[in-house]
Amino acid sequence: MKLHLDRPIVFFDLETTGIDVVNDRIVEICLLKVFPNGNEESKVMRINPERHIPEEASNVHGIYDQDVADCPRFADVAADIWDFMKDCDLGGFNSNHFDIPMLAEEFLRVGLNVDLKKCRRVDVQNIYHKLERRTLVAAYQFYCHKNLEDAHSALADTKATYEVLCAQLDHYPETLQNDIDFLAEYSLRDHNVDFAGRIIYDNQHVPVFNFGKYKGMAVQDVLRRDPGYFSWMMQGDFARNTKQVLTEIALNSKR
Repeated sequence: MKLHLDRPIVFFDLETTGIDVVNDRIVEICLLKVFPNGNEESKVMRINPERHIPEEASNVHGIYDQDVADCPRFADVAADIWDFMKDCDLGGFNSNHFDIPMLAEEFLRVGLNVDLKKCRRVDVQNIYHKLERRTLVAAYQFYCHKNLEDAHSALADTKATYEVLCAQLDHYPETLQNDIDFLAEYSLRDHNVDFAGRIIYDNQHVPVFNFGKYKGMAVQDVLRRDPGYFSWMMQGDFARNTKQVLTEIALNSKR
């Protein structure tokens, strides 16, 4: 089934130095833009993370220090990446949990304040796990009836993710709607306020903490009762996006 789009969607995949959103870095990004008329445009960029790529990460994606030594830094290509993605929706495999928080952190780290919240975000893995609960390789075999060659290659994974989503629409016509609003909502696991999920919306759409001693409590209430908690989080090892969201909530509570 052809994906029904009212504006372009960018499927993307990251290869990184590790899985710590705060401290690890991107070493490769693949972007596949699909237009409403079905046309496609892709970009693959290798990025110098300005640090050693651990062997355990290189063993997964096959990218080593020498492969990116002469590549641009993220700061050098951030504007180009955002120019390719802006005014588009986003799609990926486990992207809500990892790729989007990681990309948001990299943007903020280089001082590019982009608003990814305006993008509808379709996480194909979440759709898959709700319906079948398997990996991308298994999903590709199950839905597309093909073996995924070059798994953990950013380009192969990104194209496979797009194909899997289209095949999911064919496979579950009574469950899934060919509509990005529906797919973005369906592929949510939590209603996050920040990308890392440290702050989420409760049933009344009130931001509440999703960790620690104040888990489940409204952020504004906590900040009023324990002002030092704000300072503790701002000085702690939390994602920049989390701190940005916390600051916005704190400022709004004073208005």
